[in-house]
Amino acid sequence: MLKVPDHQVAGHQAGGGKLGPLVDDSGHFYKPLQSDERGSQEVAFYTAFSTDTRIPDHFRKFFPVFHGTKLLEASDGSGLYPHLALEDIVSGRTHPCILDAKIGARTWYPKAAEDYLQKCLKKDRETACLDLGFRISGLQVYGNKLTGLWKPDRHVIQSGSVDNSKLALRKFVSSNPSTDSDIKPDCSFTSTVYGGPDGILAQLLVLKSWFEEQTFYHFYSCSVLMVYDKESILQGKNRGAQIKLVDFAHVIDGRGVIDHNFLGGLCSLIKMITDIVTSPST
Repeated sequence: MLKVPDHQVAGHQAGGGKLGPLVDDSGHFYKPLQSDERGSQEVAFYTAFSTDTRIPDHFRKFFPVFHGTKLLEASDGSGLYPHLALEDIVSGRTHPCILDAKIGARTWYPKAAEDYLQKCLKKDRETACLDLGFRISGLQVYGNKLTGLWKPDRHVIQSGSVDNSKLALRKFVSSNPSTDSDIKPDCSFTSTVYGGPDGILAQLLVLKSWFEEQTFYHFYSCSVLMVYDKESILQGKNRGAQIKLVDFAHVIDGRGVIDHNFLGGLCSLIKMITDIVTSPST
């Protein structure tokens, strides 16, 4: 049965007669194709990437599994509409904590239309993109049974400064996330989520090693999605934290050149998380 995702923190959302993604109970995430060339470009990337023998297998785990495209009833009631069929990253997680970080100081792609370029540049200037090389696009954290899910308004998160971006990354691994500025994040899950040989920081460093070498693709306006299950941690089961790259409507041919825009933003994100791991109380 198709339904609107309960745990979407960024991007176009279904509901209120709007077109947005859907999920089912079998672990699939269905993303409606954008009506302009972006939709076909994203399909082309997934199709090419899924069979690209130049991509080492141990890097494929950072990308959602691609299951082709499907015609499904659109969430806006407009009838059958083409959707990307992808892996549902949060499937099976009881209380998923999610952070979406859009990577790159420049989020528009080469040869973009002038109106689109100006739209992206305006948003980049209004957020931490130009200063940091990335911005937090969305966030949700499960506190506990009493406080439930904390999901701040996306516009508040996206308009954050450098300091606010670091604060959001600290709240992501805290048991007491809150919009109250008097409540200091306790960062109690820092070592479990960010640290360790299989934590988010270690995964980002592996991803970085690929971007230091790969010249096949340039990823504009792509996000790193971080996910972990708070309930598993609280029960001592600790289903591992995971990162995935998402949103590939603006991927272009790398033409033998390293993607410094993405790599620079990724390095900045790694440094900020490293600072939190080494000094969680500051």
